[in-house]
Amino acid sequence: MQPLNGVRIIEIDGLGPVTFAGMMLADLGAEVVRLTRDASAGPAAFDEVGGAVMHRGRVAVPVDLKSPDDRERILTLVDGADAVIEGFRPGVMERLGYGPEVLQAKKPALVFGRVTGWGQTGPLAHAVGHDLNYIGLSGVLHAMGEADRPPSPPLNLVGDYGGGAMLLVVGVLAALVEARTTGRGRVVDAAMTDGAALLGGLFQALRGQGMWSERRGANLLDGGAPFYRCYTCRDGKFVAVAALEPRFYAALLAGLNIDPDEAVQYDIAAWPALQARLAALFASRDRDDWSAHFAGTEACVTPVLSLAEAPDHPHNQARGTFKDGLPRPSPLFDGKAAEPGPKSAMTLEQMVTKWSDHAG
Repeated sequence: MQPLNGVRIIEIDGLGPVTFAGMMLADLGAEVVRLTRDASAGPAAFDEVGGAVMHRGRVAVPVDLKSPDDRERILTLVDGADAVIEGFRPGVMERLGYGPEVLQAKKPALVFGRVTGWGQTGPLAHAVGHDLNYIGLSGVLHAMGEADRPPSPPLNLVGDYGGGAMLLVVGVLAALVEARTTGRGRVVDAAMTDGAALLGGLFQALRGQGMWSERRGANLLDGGAPFYRCYTCRDGKFVAVAALEPRFYAALLAGLNIDPDEAVQYDIAAWPALQARLAALFASRDRDDWSAHFAGTEACVTPVLSLAEAPDHPHNQARGTFKDGLPRPSPLFDGKAAEPGPKSAMTLEQMVTKWSDHAG
């Protein structure tokens, strides 16, 4: 049994952060119903984008949000729900008649979770955009990538999933705890710009102390330090070197047969030359050779695995990090992972009947 067993959540189907949040809540044990677009209402929206992972463990219920009949059933379904999560642009749910004022008037304890790029308020609230736009406004994107090149997109991990979905999940869980005490739900406004800025808080603090340069590739954690970056090996594959602490750095130098007096760790002026030296050394052997060479040491040198390679690594296999090539739910509780049920489909009428016992 998972921690959120007994919690019931309505997810208004979408793409990106709300889908990831629904997956996380289902992985944690909540019963999540994903209201999808009815075929009669138009083409299915993003129905199988990453569906093998993103849609796991929850029921899909086709609805037409504009249908009066479906509206009555959805409002009845809300009676049995603890939370609703959605990722539309501001005002869309209100125009459809499902805004927080309407739903919380019907059920005061309902938590209404919203995730958007720009947030529910502000000059850009109604502007279009994607992950890259949102993290660009947060200041975080500017810090990513190599010197003298445009910033590098960090996939959509920082905005959609880190700053958006995970902050939405945290907010919804906090509001659910409060609602059980007060009987009053909250409206959770998770904006990717806010979340990405929060994730970058350490670097803003370091910058304020004069310990972080605005120039990419010149800092401790952005690839500027020769002992905290990736290197290309002879076979074209890569190793990750993260020897931050002096003890670990000493192990790195020992493994590379470098005299510590020739490579003082925080002699920043000497970093470019040391980086070139390490690059030449790592380019002299294959990745897996280096991995074996540093295995069991404190040098913090590990292989950079491809998406295809990661499921087969012995550590990931021992922990069961992947199942059938896809990542399993995380974190573990009492040493065990959740076992999401198969994706299934139900009618709206069936769901209303199923949840009727939870109403009130």
